[in-house]
Amino acid sequence: MPANPKYNSEKSTTTPVWDTKNPKKKSKKLSPSQKAKAKASAKKAGRPYPNLVDNMNAAKKSTAKKAPAKKKK
Repeated sequence: MPANPKYNSEKSTTTPVWDTKNPKKKSKKLSPSQKAKAKASAKKAGRPYPNLVDNMNAAKKSTAKKAPAKKKK
């Protein structure tokens, strides 16, 4: 695959998401609610189906919103 000059410039230090290594070696399937969030994001952006970034954002947002468990007395 030829290198993309947009991402290989000397000024750019970030790597595109599709070229980074996966830190979690095991992936999990998206839940139905996560799929709905990804589809809604794609529709809002004018795409007929979700792409990698939509799926990653849906997975990240659902796990980031978990509140800590309350302690029982």
